[in-house]
Amino acid sequence: MIHIVKRAGINKTDNFKIRCISVLLSLLVLGIFLLVIKLNPIEVYASIVKGSFGSTYSIKQTLIRAIPLVITSLGISIAFKMQFWNIGGEGQIVMGAFAATFFALKFYDMPTIPLILIMFCAGIIGGGLWALIAAVLKGKWNTNETIVTLMLNYIALKFVTYLQYGPWKDKNAMGFPTIPSFSVNATLPDVLGINMGWIIALILVIIVYIFMKYTKKGYEISVLGESEKTAMYAGIKIRKTMYIAIFLSGALCGIAGVIQVSAVSRTLSPAVAGGAGFTAIIIAWLSALSAPIIVVVSILFAALLEGASFVQTAFGIPEAAAQLIQAVILFFVLGSEFFTKYKMDFKSQSIVKEENKNE
Repeated sequence: MIHIVKRAGINKTDNFKIRCISVLLSLLVLGIFLLVIKLNPIEVYASIVKGSFGSTYSIKQTLIRAIPLVITSLGISIAFKMQFWNIGGEGQIVMGAFAATFFALKFYDMPTIPLILIMFCAGIIGGGLWALIAAVLKGKWNTNETIVTLMLNYIALKFVTYLQYGPWKDKNAMGFPTIPSFSVNATLPDVLGINMGWIIALILVIIVYIFMKYTKKGYEISVLGESEKTAMYAGIKIRKTMYIAIFLSGALCGIAGVIQVSAVSRTLSPAVAGGAGFTAIIIAWLSALSAPIIVVVSILFAALLEGASFVQTAFGIPEAAAQLIQAVILFFVLGSEFFTKYKMDFKSQSIVKEENKNE
């Protein structure tokens, strides 16, 4: 018989082996799928690598995709560390972008540096306050934060859609429902051919790592996540700590929104987040809520997304097939999480009967 047994612990070598096996299995399954649709699996896999790292342009595009994933994952990891299930990264990105857009459109002729700083401050407040709604509801009435943060995503998206078709509709867009583009002053400058969001992302990784590992408040967040009773016994103010942590979580997502709207899309739209809020949930879990590992996993995810887009164009396959390639790899990688925590214990029927008798 097969028994599923919880692991007492797992060393880094075994963890790495499990991850590698999961990736190899995903490539094997995908290989069968690709053969069915009459494509050479080796060529497709080579194209994924080529599409994400094969040229200077593709490397830049991969890093541009990785920037919002890194920052949003950092935000999600703070909330998850406290076992507050923030599923609202998407909405917090959108509201951070909205707050920044307000100042970008209102003060478009302001000098670049002060305008960009104001936009970032607005994005921090916009994303932080949007996340804080769920925290306050949780603190006062013990609502389910998973449902609340998820619903807030849709409210944020519909609000921006309203602006797009209503008050902020561009009068010079010949009737098309778009919000005016940003002026040059409101556009984040490039550094080494990539928007300077990558510098901001690396700085935030260091700050979050130090905050969570070496500060009192970071320690309190971790303790609260481990046990609320222990936190109360240690004299930690539960609600205050939760509000601070969730505001920081949303604020980081808001920063990602500012970068996306200022440096990438250069206008506000419901698609400004691009699914980064949901992808960040997976990245945060796979990274074990560790800031340095989040950087590596985010780049790999961005490479997968960029490579799949390239494959779609190079081989003329439907978008659904390209998305399936991503989904299968993600499925196996996420499935490997189970085997890092549990193991299969094979026992014969006679041994099981003997154990039952002894009990």
